[in-house]
Amino acid sequence: MISAIVLINADVDKIPEVAAALVEIDGVEAVYSVAGSVDLIAMVRVREHDQLADVIADKIGKVSGVTETDTHIAFRTYSKEDLGAAFSLGVE
Repeated sequence: MISAIVLINADVDKIPEVAAALVEIDGVEAVYSVAGSVDLIAMVRVREHDQLADVIADKIGKVSGVTETDTHIAFRTYSKEDLGAAFSLGVE
């Protein structure tokens, strides 16, 4: 799976509606409303690299109220489970 983090700015009056529309897009796993320099963060996961363009440029970028996106493609994913295995000494 290919993971991407999409930072999204949206029209302030439409943030809840934009978030609701984004989470309905196939490939978008979650949408977070956040404080800071962006309004929303979308977590995207697809099977093939070409699908990123379909999801991000063709769908996310065209949602009414989205004003700007900044996409970060993940090279490697770390989670609590992954870190536990990485630092395990093999002692149970």
